[in-house]
Amino acid sequence: MHSLLNHPSLIHCRRLFLSNYEVWINIGVHDFEKRGEQRVLIDVDLYIPLASSTPKADRLEEVVDYDFMRRSIAERVKQGHIHLQETLCDDIARMMLAHPQVKAVRVATQKPDVYPDCDAVGVEVFHVKTETQP
Repeated sequence: MHSLLNHPSLIHCRRLFLSNYEVWINIGVHDFEKRGEQRVLIDVDLYIPLASSTPKADRLEEVVDYDFMRRSIAERVKQGHIHLQETLCDDIARMMLAHPQVKAVRVATQKPDVYPDCDAVGVEVFHVKTETQP
């Protein structure tokens, strides 16, 4: 995994990450995929400006909490069947960008049990919040 902290607009950010978060979800377009859950691994990188994420009193309230990422993903997974990993990635990215401190997000999903001849198949998206977004 690589960091995008060298991206010009993220140079004064820190990366908060959730790596290989395992969820079981009903995902896929094929009939056999709609009958049960599949294992999906999710990676999330949040890019947060140092100015708003550097704690002064060493208190949790001063930073973005990791639980925010896990809770948001769990909420999305509970909403029911998803056809595409692209949809799952986009939905998670949108939820992450809704946090006022998050400037950018990278979300990757992978299904590790699809093919026996490769580690996984997956999707990745990267979004930088524009100045006009809340």
